Amino acid sequence: MTELERRNVDGRSELVALDERFPVPDPGEPEHLPRLTDVDEAAADRATRQIALMFGLVPILAILFIVNYFATPPETYIDFAGLHANLQHVIFGVTLGLALTLLGVGAVQWARQLMNDQEIVEYRHPHESSDQERAETVGILEQGVAESGITRRKVLGRSLLGALGLVALPGVVLLADLGPWPTRKFIDATLATTIWKEGIRLVNDVTYAPIKAEQIQIGQLVNGQPENLQDLHGTEFQQAKAKSSIIVVRMNPNTIKIPESRQDWHVGGILCYSKICTHVGCPISLWEQQTHHLLCPCHQSTFDLGDSGVVIFGPAARSLPQLPITVDSEGYLVARSGFTVPVGPSYFERDSRNDFQQGDN
Repeated sequence: MTELERRNVDGRSELVALDERFPVPDPGEPEHLPRLTDVDEAAADRATRQIALMFGLVPILAILFIVNYFATPPETYIDFAGLHANLQHVIFGVTLGLALTLLGVGAVQWARQLMNDQEIVEYRHPHESSDQERAETVGILEQGVAESGITRRKVLGRSLLGALGLVALPGVVLLADLGPWPTRKFIDATLATTIWKEGIRLVNDVTYAPIKAEQIQIGQLVNGQPENLQDLHGTEFQQAKAKSSIIVVRMNPNTIKIPESRQDWHVGGILCYSKICTHVGCPISLWEQQTHHLLCPCHQSTFDLGDSGVVIFGPAARSLPQLPITVDSEGYLVARSGFTVPVGPSYFERDSRNDFQQGDN
């Protein structure tokens, strides 16, 4: 079924049939109007210079970004528009933002002013192209390259390549802010050490009250921290707490295995271990008094605290680090030294030769 529509053609009114599938008549293609740069070579050259200038400023801004990274002190702040902002971050945003903006505006202007703007129609085709269609595609690509003017206006291609090449450098430089290089010296000073030292008292992790040996009953588990943790604040406090958290347990000395090398690491069956699982670092305190087993709630790694913290089940690959302890003149538990092996999750760079293994007793 069709219906009629009256339209004006050259001043005459006539009725036309409309297909019900396409109720709006095809208006056809509008008349193509050339751009100024299509008919005026001077205008095209002027547009070329403008685009090349935009691309040319990008490497300069990228270099300024990098210079700012090394030259501007990170602790410098400025006040503007009611804001108190880090100067280095402001320059980062301005230089990189302008670089990306100029790169985008230049590309848009290139397409608007110099590339071919003839309307084209692309019909759907089968998924598999014939050899003829592939050849036509290559021809279209070559035509596009020719119409872009990049072969005649080589300064555009060169400036674009230079801009794209150098605008990536700020991203490469920022990779350094992902963290310091994991050198042996850095690992030994951070991941592999805690704030535990000889003579540091063991304190309750909630009240920070010092723990006396006589106060702990057989079968009891106490969550603890080093007394000197209270001297730290902010990020430094959180980092130290994450590594130095401990559990203190008391077991009947006659029911546990204490190797010869650790005879002076306990006080009457009171032993101290890291609270951080050696698998992925979950805090653990699920304590089975009868078996002397400590269970990690995350992935069920199980450690035998009655046998130097060895792994008896689960994905953990190494024993739970043990802290050597003794008592001071007032009867409070104190550390004999820091941990002898790194605490927390295992990582490739650490030396595992000093880890206690089952059978070392």
